[in-house]
Amino acid sequence: MKNKRVLPLLTITLVTSLLVSGCGKNIEVKNGSKVAVSMNKNKYTATEYYNKIKEDNISVLIDMLDQELLNEKYKTDDAETEAIDKQIEQIKNYYGSDENTYKSILKQYFGAESEKELREKLGLEYKRNLAVKDYIKKNIKDDEIKKYYKDNIFGEVKASHILISPEVDSKASDDEKAEAEEEAKKTAEKIIKELDSGKKFKTLAKKYSKDTATATNGGDLGYFELDEMVKEFSDAVKELKNNEYTKEPIKTEYGYHIILKTGEKKKPTLKSVKSKIIEKLTEEKLNSDKTIYYEALDGFRKDNKLSWNDDTLKKAYDNYMQDLINNAKENS
Repeated sequence: MKNKRVLPLLTITLVTSLLVSGCGKNIEVKNGSKVAVSMNKNKYTATEYYNKIKEDNISVLIDMLDQELLNEKYKTDDAETEAIDKQIEQIKNYYGSDENTYKSILKQYFGAESEKELREKLGLEYKRNLAVKDYIKKNIKDDEIKKYYKDNIFGEVKASHILISPEVDSKASDDEKAEAEEEAKKTAEKIIKELDSGKKFKTLAKKYSKDTATATNGGDLGYFELDEMVKEFSDAVKELKNNEYTKEPIKTEYGYHIILKTGEKKKPTLKSVKSKIIEKLTEEKLNSDKTIYYEALDGFRKDNKLSWNDDTLKKAYDNYMQDLINNAKENS
């Protein structure tokens, strides 16, 4: 999408005021419309100006509409203020907090003349994010919820593990890292053979495990929900029966694990986890489909009775949203 010049909000306000009040002067009329500005013999009406800029500045109008609607639906709270404060702090830490540099950055990268205006822009995006999530949640179907419940919800499980991490420092070469990785895997395979021969899991965990927080307790992790663990670990636990251990080392970012499942609680009811499932599905949709953000905003506006009485504006809006969606597809 082309980088369109954005008309400042002040300009639209000025045009509107000229149309309504005429600044208290006797206003000239041209082609049935009031003249808004003139220079020598050149005269232009606000209507002419509006017709000239409305296609290229549709984003300004949308920001105005969203701002009013979202401020009504989502009152500014401590969470929003804290999020905006954090973003501004990150901007200052990254670009520097020198006043002149800071003002230049605000204008160049954020199109803001002041920190107050930046806060308004960030507040609009914060509330848009809330609206998008709420719209997605509202449109998640019962079939999706039931499927997620069937495939992904389990009772808490109890397990123990033995962790073997590659012994290598940060300055090691790629060859040294690969060698250490292979050694860790061989050690894990050796421990599994010892388990097969009848040795106790607790004894081997105390002897070998690099997880110092659990090794002294025989590798006991207690009860946990599967999504608390990294995916590779959780996937392995799902496949185990009680008192069964993995027959191959399970590789994660931490190293190689031998896992023993020691208990499992009853699966929670769908009703008790429904809100959690909806949150999970919403995040999955946002992460997997980069166009859904703009589609949800469009749906949110239409749910709130967005309508166009001007065909040119409607076309400009449709093109603007399609450009945003196309850009999201290209950058995904």
